[in-house]
Amino acid sequence: MNKTILITGATKGIGLATAQRLKNTGYQVVGIARNGTENFPGHLFLADLADSQATQEILQTIAQHREIDGVINNVGNALPQPLDQINLESLQAVYDLNVRTAVQVTQAFIARMKKQRWGRIINISSRSIFGKKDRTSYAAAKSALIGCTRTWALEFAHLGIRLMPLPQGRLKQSFLEKQGQLEAKQKR
Repeated sequence: MNKTILITGATKGIGLATAQRLKNTGYQVVGIARNGTENFPGHLFLADLADSQATQEILQTIAQHREIDGVINNVGNALPQPLDQINLESLQAVYDLNVRTAVQVTQAFIARMKKQRWGRIINISSRSIFGKKDRTSYAAAKSALIGCTRTWALEFAHLGIRLMPLPQGRLKQSFLEKQGQLEAKQKR
């Protein structure tokens, strides 16, 4: 398989596990993370995606050296605070990393996907969109990300680009390959 998938937040948790699974099934994997790891199963680029300028610079570097066929927007933060204690800087930081980064990363590679009439964009969401104590900022950001995903699906489905919001869970391989199927197993 000659497809290359880029994953943000690629060196921990869901990002690292997804990178390993993709590599094991034949995909080329490119990751972006703030911190490195010795066991990343692909090419890792280091950048703090909370910084929009650093994000732009690393995306330009990646675009010069790699042809990206799909994106998994996984990076995020929560900064839990009860409603009466949310400060606007924290609210903005959560929204920025969870939503702005997904928009910026996807914009960097959508032209190639459109040109080749094939692409996959997965935006990692959260069950917190259904409500969780002290997660107003995070729930709002992840809800916005789902709205972005649905809008992009309407914009790009006719070009063979499939989009999926993925609650924290498990990615079914066929989504990347054929019919856009997704399976999420959630902890209860």
